[in-house]
Amino acid sequence: MDLRLPRPRMSVPSGPRRLIAAAAAVAVLAGVGTWSAVASEDNGPAVKRVDRMVDSGGARIDTSYFTAGDPDTKRPAILIGHGFGGSKADVREQAEDLARDGYAVLTWSARGFGKSTGKIGLNDPKGEVADARKLIDWLATRPEVRLDKDGDPRLGMTGASYAGAVSLLTAGYDRRVDAVAPQITYWNLADALFPDGVFKKLWAGLFINTGGGCEKFEKRLCAMYERVAEAGKPDAEARKLLAERSPAAVGDRIKVPTYLAQGQTDSLFPLGQGDAIAKAVRANGAPVSVDWIAGGHDGGDREQDRVEGRVNDWFDRYLKDDKSTDTGPAFRVTRTGGVDSTDGAARKRGASADTYPGLESGTRAVPLRGREQTFDNPAGAGPPAISGLPGVGGSRLSQFASLGVGISVDFPGQFAKFDSAPVRDDFRITGSPTVRAHVKSSRDDAVLFAKVYDVSPDGKQQVLPSQLVSPVRVTDARQGKDVELRLPAVDHKVQKGHHLRLALSSTDFGYASPPKSAKYTVSLKGDLKVPTAPGVDTAAAPLPAWVWWLPAAGAVLALALLVTARRRTTAPAPDPALAEVPLRITDLSKRYAKSSDRYAVRDVSFTVEKGQVLGLLGPNGAGKTTTLRMLMGLIRPDAGEIRVFGQAIRPGAPVLSRVGAFVEGAGFLPHLSGRENLELYWKATGRPAEDAHLDEALEIAGLGDALARAVRTYSQGMRQRLAIAQAMLGLPDLLILDEPTNGLDPPQIREMREVMIRYARGGRTVIVSSHLLAEVEQSCTHLVVMDRGRLVQAGPVADIVGSGDTLLVGLAEDIPDPLVDKVAALPGVASAVRADDGLLVRLDGTEHASAVRLLPELVRLDLPVQSMGPHRRLEDAFLTLIGGTTA
Repeated sequence: MDLRLPRPRMSVPSGPRRLIAAAAAVAVLAGVGTWSAVASEDNGPAVKRVDRMVDSGGARIDTSYFTAGDPDTKRPAILIGHGFGGSKADVREQAEDLARDGYAVLTWSARGFGKSTGKIGLNDPKGEVADARKLIDWLATRPEVRLDKDGDPRLGMTGASYAGAVSLLTAGYDRRVDAVAPQITYWNLADALFPDGVFKKLWAGLFINTGGGCEKFEKRLCAMYERVAEAGKPDAEARKLLAERSPAAVGDRIKVPTYLAQGQTDSLFPLGQGDAIAKAVRANGAPVSVDWIAGGHDGGDREQDRVEGRVNDWFDRYLKDDKSTDTGPAFRVTRTGGVDSTDGAARKRGASADTYPGLESGTRAVPLRGREQTFDNPAGAGPPAISGLPGVGGSRLSQFASLGVGISVDFPGQFAKFDSAPVRDDFRITGSPTVRAHVKSSRDDAVLFAKVYDVSPDGKQQVLPSQLVSPVRVTDARQGKDVELRLPAVDHKVQKGHHLRLALSSTDFGYASPPKSAKYTVSLKGDLKVPTAPGVDTAAAPLPAWVWWLPAAGAVLALALLVTARRRTTAPAPDPALAEVPLRITDLSKRYAKSSDRYAVRDVSFTVEKGQVLGLLGPNGAGKTTTLRMLMGLIRPDAGEIRVFGQAIRPGAPVLSRVGAFVEGAGFLPHLSGRENLELYWKATGRPAEDAHLDEALEIAGLGDALARAVRTYSQGMRQRLAIAQAMLGLPDLLILDEPTNGLDPPQIREMREVMIRYARGGRTVIVSSHLLAEVEQSCTHLVVMDRGRLVQAGPVADIVGSGDTLLVGLAEDIPDPLVDKVAALPGVASAVRADDGLLVRLDGTEHASAVRLLPELVRLDLPVQSMGPHRRLEDAFLTLIGGTTA
């Protein structure tokens, strides 16, 4: 099949054949379907959701469909996909927001993820892209969806990373897509994983592991990975296979308005991938807006609220035809510098331009000094230089560069360096620097890793912007060869007095280098050419009105500051009555944005005592992670108070030294042993070594002899236990674990349970957020259940599971939804939801609330009752508490 052959826009046949086609599209989503209502936000209508399985090309695709408001109103449709390794649950909140904004929204779990079946095809046109097209077919049959013509819904697609690519691919294969908004995604997956013919081994391995192992992928992909990983470099067949599954394969057919958010801290899909997308779509005549965000696959701030706001505006303009909507500048870049003293976060501000400058605008020549240099590619390509740590972006390491701290390492004798003179004025690099070099090798091929450092005047601080490096493979290098080196695209300010350093290394931690020893000789053939994008400026804010009356009001303002300064700058006094209470949260609230009425957490209060293992439960979007982040002092609440051992929590509060946390996994250096990783981490805290209680933490974690082995040899379960041992260093009195059993098999989960129980036995306290209800029931003593930001119930596990207010009504056969609603409306009934073989009925505690009163009412409704009794399983009790909406 020629993947570049345009596929015609799907036409719907007339007459009876049209009815048959529509019926078939509906049948595709027939499967198991469940409708549910999502509680309305304060600023919008209730959202209705239907979950169904789709049969598509031998796979079953799990979907959710969201609508809100008047069902008779025609509205545009939006497809939202998820990132690699995720599921439809990851984008539920965005789907609900778009539904409230007047869209019909369909989310789905891609093949091999979530509850969807099938092999992972990395956006195979015959697999994942065909699945997306089938979903468009179904949207065209929905009565509430606006159509451009029969079978053609007004449609947008959005999603990050994996989903961003499928949105571009679908736009290329299916002309019914009207606008796309991909984020941190790729143009050519072959170029992303094999840049300039060099194997990006660490990211490729993480791809396979995140997907669940090689057997979860299509056989061709699995065989390709194993072949390339063994050879250490890609072959033509591997490049062709990945290129065919990339948007670049249909680049000449992507002709829809495109909003593109690409990450600056992204060694997987760097800015050059976004640049190729923007140029191709613009060449096709479609509007394009490019947004360089602060974060990416290597961590940092993904600016989710701001980006989703721009996505909404983009779709309002191009799907709703709202020409008054401001879609933002053609180009915007987030610039980071300094630290906000209020919350410890890096300061961010935006710069923009009316046109996208590309990666080579406003070139400035920077002369470099340095003689011809010879260096080694060591046998076995080790030890490798370190530019960054791909795949551990969740750690704070990925943020160091923006704060002026470098973590890069080049080993003596394995690199060449060329320095500029100190620069005479401040300037900013915005794009990809280039330089011409002459490369000679003692073998046929040479592999070099090029990077540009910003070096301080004293030479002690050397920062690699965004921790990025560009690999280059030089073939036929024995006789010497001139090559054009294109450095990573960045946005980085170079200050007066600093100088730039070009480093060419023979190895890099994230890439495969030739295993045989070689000598490389390098000299430069010209200046370093640095793009400065002169048309991109940070807009000066207009002078606020108060500037004009400030002189007259100065005395009043000074007096007000004197009166309130102590109240504003002094933390609340300790509460002696709570000195032995690990945690008390009172009326805690956090809004999504200061100007928003939507809450991530609202009016939450609970207390945790010593020796408890508390399970924090709730569906995605319940506010669990936001609560934990406030508890750890990472973000400030908008209202309410958190006290740990009587001390009020603020960013940097001293009492946080008594708190240990495992959130989003830990980043370890794979070539070091488990013990060496922990010792290095503790040393970085600056606290005395004896305070670490390393041996005690390791004994609780139960890693045994594995501590002496390199972390790269660890199983997922061992890595998780090492991460928890890291959180336990110093034996904190309060230990916080966010999804500690993710990715573990049942035996490993059991071991993790024992770790938590052992830790709490010593009188310490553990808070664990998890979605594994059966595991929580066995390991936790107490529970806090949250849903949509609010506290639903708190107390001992036994009380919540067996409180007696929940009954399991066994039924001989299924009953229709209207009959379930009638049961929920009976006197004394708080809610009724479906469960296996019956209904879960929660009583409301009034005088009518009893099984004796309920049974005659059920018989009167002609329910086929087989049994009735108290309900004892946490899973069903949890579903009852949150109304059954867990997707």
